[in-house]
Amino acid sequence: MIRVSNIKVPLGFDFGNLKGVCTGQLKIPEKSIISVKLSKKSVDARRKSDVHFIISIDISAKGEQRLLKQLKNAVPVEEYAYKIPQITAKKSPVIVGFGPAGMFAALVLAMAGAKPIVLERGQDVDSRVKAVENFRSGGKLDPESNVQFGEGGAGTFSDGKLTTGIKDKRIPTVLKWLVEFGAPDEILYLAKPHIGTDKLRDTVKNLRKRVIELGGDVRFGAKFDGYTAENGCITSVSYTDSSGSHIIETDNVILATGHSARDVFEMLYDKNVDMSQKSFAVGVRIEHLRKDIDKAMYGDFAGHSALKAADYKLAVHLPDGRALYTFCMCPGGEVVAASSEEGRLAVNGMSCFARDAENSNSALLVNVTPEDFDGDHPLAGVYFQRDIEEKAFIAGGSDYSAPVILVGDFLENRLSAEFGRVKPSYLPKVKFAMPQEYLPDFVCSSLKSGIVEMGRKIKGFDDKEAVLTGVESRSSSPVRINRNDSLESLSVGGFFPCGEGAGYAGGIISAAVDGMKCAEAVLDKLCKRNS
Repeated sequence: MIRVSNIKVPLGFDFGNLKGVCTGQLKIPEKSIISVKLSKKSVDARRKSDVHFIISIDISAKGEQRLLKQLKNAVPVEEYAYKIPQITAKKSPVIVGFGPAGMFAALVLAMAGAKPIVLERGQDVDSRVKAVENFRSGGKLDPESNVQFGEGGAGTFSDGKLTTGIKDKRIPTVLKWLVEFGAPDEILYLAKPHIGTDKLRDTVKNLRKRVIELGGDVRFGAKFDGYTAENGCITSVSYTDSSGSHIIETDNVILATGHSARDVFEMLYDKNVDMSQKSFAVGVRIEHLRKDIDKAMYGDFAGHSALKAADYKLAVHLPDGRALYTFCMCPGGEVVAASSEEGRLAVNGMSCFARDAENSNSALLVNVTPEDFDGDHPLAGVYFQRDIEEKAFIAGGSDYSAPVILVGDFLENRLSAEFGRVKPSYLPKVKFAMPQEYLPDFVCSSLKSGIVEMGRKIKGFDDKEAVLTGVESRSSSPVRINRNDSLESLSVGGFFPCGEGAGYAGGIISAAVDGMKCAEAVLDKLCKRNS
């Protein structure tokens, strides 16, 4: 099979006629073509007068060696076959957390016959949706089941974005499995794939059902609260649920709690588990009208039936050495309440698959390094996050209303009094407040200068009526739980820190891949033990 890249096709192109591209643009005789499929599709909007698609196609044909010499941008390609050994485990491995890392670790272990036990402090996705909607309607926050905790992890209430900066042979397998469990087929070829919060909910349920069918055990409302070790190796874990305290004897634990399980970080610190500070970023969410972003990105092609809501990715380096960048951009989405601790306020972004809501939003983040923390305590970054979340809670009125301000008023250092064309999407409520009330000065100054710079890159990005909503504080983990080359904790054998919470991933795909890697490391141990 060969892959031919950088093929230009118009927005109105019939993707059911890929063979026509082969015979037309590529001059391949039709009788030579065995099969052809789309492998990548992206929008090229660099010239607003000529917005089009750029595609890559995989071709199986007679005389492929000749075609490789004949065609530009052609390379041979082989599909990677992900192989899982079959093992027997005397003690079930335990996975703490059922976000992307935990889900894919559980799936690999279940497929291997290891019968993993999953402990998830939050609830199943259907119960979790009810808890989140209740909170957004003005009800009480559930600290154990919310936007951060529960089946599917924080990604379930985001956009289901599957873009990643990592290069790993496991990524096609992750995408293939997601499609198998209900994600749309297009994630296999889109350059910027996403599932959407609505479709992701069924996808994670189907994945869980497969884990259980294969002998796994997924326990919701099960809060991990400790472990025991002998001779430097893990021997059991403990957890609490509605019926009381429980202990599971095990030799292997994959810790995939996510970046908001701060009580777990504290428990591990008390047990002298080796951890270190880690850089992260904080800031606000910026909301524009979706139609304005579409117009800025697509020009007169905005609204074309072949184009979905426009996205963007921006970064500017500032004179003071800081950087401001966009993160988790949600076209046609909304800003959601992402708090998981009482008296602390955090926000995130979310889109459904259609991405057809009135606003588009993105995180605007400023890098924070250990030099900005108060001291060298491994959890100093956690304390930094908590401090700004507590201040944001107070700035919003101490009732989980989010503090907001218009971009124009923020740049002019005055408090907003009313909204313009852009209305905030955050629920339950919002309250006008200055970002200086909850964000450090260096973050506010970076936001001010950076927004202006971004306005030079995307017309209207610094629209005076765009809305800033605080505080975005959970972009990544402030802690790294250090591990060795076998992916085990430096402190405890058989203990595998995994995914975003442990500091080894930054999104659904990278977390899923790390979960697979940790599962593979557990299987490698079990295979060696059984041999």
